[in-house]
Amino acid sequence: MNPISTALAASIERWLTPGQPLIVGLCGTQASGKSTASAQLAEHFIAQGLKVGVLSLDDLYLGRTVRAGMAEQAHPLFATRGPPGTHDTAIGIVTLDAVKRGVPVMLPRFDKRADEPLSSRDWPLLEGPCDLLLFEGWCVGAMPVPADLLAQPVNELERVDDPHGIWRRYWNAHLGGETAELFARLDRLAYLRPPSFEVVHTWRCEQEHAYQAQDGAQRAAAAMTDEQVARFIAHYERLTRWIMEEMPSRADVTIQLDEARTPISISVRE
Repeated sequence: MNPISTALAASIERWLTPGQPLIVGLCGTQASGKSTASAQLAEHFIAQGLKVGVLSLDDLYLGRTVRAGMAEQAHPLFATRGPPGTHDTAIGIVTLDAVKRGVPVMLPRFDKRADEPLSSRDWPLLEGPCDLLLFEGWCVGAMPVPADLLAQPVNELERVDDPHGIWRRYWNAHLGGETAELFARLDRLAYLRPPSFEVVHTWRCEQEHAYQAQDGAQRAAAAMTDEQVARFIAHYERLTRWIMEEMPSRADVTIQLDEARTPISISVRE
């Protein structure tokens, strides 16, 4: 396991209780290493004989057709997946509740290339009773941004595309409503804190370049340029900055990363 996974494994081992399903939320920015850590942790604990599942917040995305309706009815920026309100929280809640009951459950999956959820026929089965579910995502466990902080645009995207704050107030209200109900199912929360928001652009561009190299010409034709990545992550900036400020005080474990994604400090809340 890499250093992030090793640090998280130590905390999870303390949290596990035989016979009680444990749902651990893992919050981290785009390309922070949370998906890799979740996969390594699942392999680690499965090797110990535990039943482990991994669910990404990304797998709960509403498809482009549904988001197109949101874009028409609520705000055009909802055509882009990412913020609270663009996830199927109802399916997420049903899934986590089934894990808590110890019954078998199909784990949702989303096809990012098609920009639509996979058919439920293609979802993996997590047999019950589950010992550990790792629920990872860029804003897993986040709390709403204080209303007074929403007034001024945080970047060019908000200044040009959301000058009246309709979009950001909408997703923030959702974060305090249906999305909060989903996150209330978490037993523990771990946070991978970046050194700055600015580094997220670098990380996400590196990730995009790696995807292109792996998948060849077909992927490259549909890949985002660095400029497109910058606009894409601008949708996440306000909430990401708020998470960086407020989450370390309440996360069960916070791992501070440097620009190379190497843990430089670990804070555990007892």
